[in-house]
Amino acid sequence: RKERVDRFEAFTYMRSEVSQYWNKIAALEMKKYGLKGLYALYLVTLSRHSDGITAAELSEISNKDKAEISRAVSVLEKNNLVKRCNISNNSYRARILLTEEGDRVANYLCGRVKIIVEAASDGVTDKEREIFYKALGIISENLKNISRDGELE
Repeated sequence: RKERVDRFEAFTYMRSEVSQYWNKIAALEMKKYGLKGLYALYLVTLSRHSDGITAAELSEISNKDKAEISRAVSVLEKNNLVKRCNISNNSYRARILLTEEGDRVANYLCGRVKIIVEAASDGVTDKEREIFYKALGIISENLKNISRDGELE
C-alpha cells in the first residue's frame, strides 16, 4: 500500500513540476508577443491544420474549455495571428486559420518547441521515450475513464 501512495505522490509532483516548467518556458517564449504562454499551444496546434479547425475542435485537442478557447481566439485575432472563416454565416462553426503573421510566429514556435523538447529529453533513449509515452497514454486514458465513471469497483 505504501508503494502505491509513493507512486501517487511521485506521479503527482513530477506531473505538476513538468507542467509548471513547461508553462514558464511557454510564457517566456510568448512574452515577446505580449501574449499568454498557453497561446503557444494553440498556435502550434493550428499550424498542423492548414485548412483550419473550429473552436470546438481546438477545445477538444487542447483539452481546454470552450470559453477559454473563445477568449484566446479573440485575442489572437486582435493580434492578427488568426482569422475566422465563417461557413454559411455561422460564426460558431467558423474555421480558425493562421494569418501570414500567425504562420510566421507558429513556425518560430515549432522550431523552439523542437529545441526545448530535445533538450528536455537529453539522456532519454528512443526506446525509453516510446515506453514513457505509451505508459503515459494508458494512465491518461485510465484516469479519464475513472473520472467519467466517478468511482472504482
